[in-house]
Amino acid sequence: MDPEHDPPPMVELIESRLDRLGLSPEEAFRQAGLPPDLLLRLRDGTAPVPRGARLVRLAEALGTSVSWLVGLDPDVAPPTELLEEEQGSLGLLAGDEEALLHAYRSLDFPTKAALLTVVRRMAGPEPVPEVQAKGKRRSG
Repeated sequence: MDPEHDPPPMVELIESRLDRLGLSPEEAFRQAGLPPDLLLRLRDGTAPVPRGARLVRLAEALGTSVSWLVGLDPDVAPPTELLEEEQGSLGLLAGDEEALLHAYRSLDFPTKAALLTVVRRMAGPEPVPEVQAKGKRRSG
C-alpha cells in the first residue's frame, strides 16, 4: 500500500459486507462485472472508487444501497455525481483535469463537499449575461 494514501472508506464497508454475506471479494466483483482484484487495487490506491453503473452493480452484488456503500445514510438517495459515469474514461478531460479528478476521487464525501464550497468561493460569482429587453432604449 502507498504510505501516502489511506484506503477509501468504501474498502472497509465492502469488507464488512463481504464478511456478513460470506462472499469472497472475487465472487462479489464477478457478480458486479468488475475486475476480481478491484478490492486490492482500491486498498492500495491504484484504482478509483467505482462510479455510475459500476457503483450501482457493486451495491447490488453486495445487497446494499449505493448510499450505504459510500458511507452515507442508506435511506437517503446518493448524490447524483456518484451515479454519473466517469468522463475521464471517455477521454474527454485534459491532463491537468484528469489529475485533479483522480485526486478528488480519493477524498471521502464530506471532504469533497467542503472542497467544492472552497472552489466555488475562489471562482467568485458566476457572471450574469447582459440581456437587453426588446423595445427599450438605452438612456444616455
